Amino acid sequence: MLSRIRSTTRAAALLAAAILALGAAPAALAQAYPSKTIRILVGFAPGGAMDIVARTVGQKISASIGQPVIVDNKPGAASNIAIRQLIESPPDGYTVMLVANGLTANPFLYTQQPFDPTQDVVPVSLVARLPVVIAANANSELTTLKKMVDASKARPGSVNYGSPGSGSTPHLAVELFARAAARIELTHVPYKGGAPAIADVLGGQLPLVAVNAVEVLPQVKAGKLRVLAALSAQRVSTLPDAPTIAESGFPGFEASVWHAFIAPKGTPPAIVAKLNAEIHKALADPEVKERLAGLGAEVSPTTPQELATLVRSEYERYGKLIREANIKAN
Repeated sequence: MLSRIRSTTRAAALLAAAILALGAAPAALAQAYPSKTIRILVGFAPGGAMDIVARTVGQKISASIGQPVIVDNKPGAASNIAIRQLIESPPDGYTVMLVANGLTANPFLYTQQPFDPTQDVVPVSLVARLPVVIAANANSELTTLKKMVDASKARPGSVNYGSPGSGSTPHLAVELFARAAARIELTHVPYKGGAPAIADVLGGQLPLVAVNAVEVLPQVKAGKLRVLAALSAQRVSTLPDAPTIAESGFPGFEASVWHAFIAPKGTPPAIVAKLNAEIHKALADPEVKERLAGLGAEVSPTTPQELATLVRSEYERYGKLIREANIKAN
């Protein structure tokens, strides 16, 4: 009888120890993290703004954690290929991704690779916002946003604008502005990138272009382009003379390209918190701030919960616009 009691007591003790060990596993995992290379997926080719942001932040994180941080460029399908790879990666914190607005717009533009950004990934932190600008040839009669709006109201659909492509963030930003803020009708001309659209505005074949602020900077400095408005809450540091959308007579509207880090679904909260802290530390570095400011980017770190709120609101906003305007990807 006594031996049976001892056996039962020992079994109970072993069970309790096993439960405690299981409970401590996530904490132990987080304490050991990171112990090897972290990979940052980027859904675009090297050399672009997102690639520069990923490499700039990644280098600072690497120096802080004492582990390599590499950028893995996986261009294609407007970043959907990279997003799918992230979703299928182990949720251990060693594969993350730097994404932009396409994360929330692509599910409505590309139905062959369905995913739900509110369910299939884990938000880590917003990194920065890059304002979208509307620009015209410096010799154009469209010298202000008000003149552009007035011209469109006088002849709906007569004002053309180019963008980096159908379904691109600048395209969606201008359509949101035209429908929600100005209540005008513009004619969109999609291009295969911002550079050819800018070239046609410079050449006089196109009156307006909508692109990221960094793309027009050289031509604005050269006096060849004029920014009618930045679709942002604050003036762009690299384009201090360009009025904001509110200053142009449309308060309460804002549209920008945002960059954010996400991780695979199921990544432990402790690891997400560690990544978030390292990203915030990197973004506080003066060298990083200066590099991103050179891109026209405003450093904007958030909590995972704040990023989750942004992703959900953008998902709903883009979904409504894309359905109502029947926007199709290139």
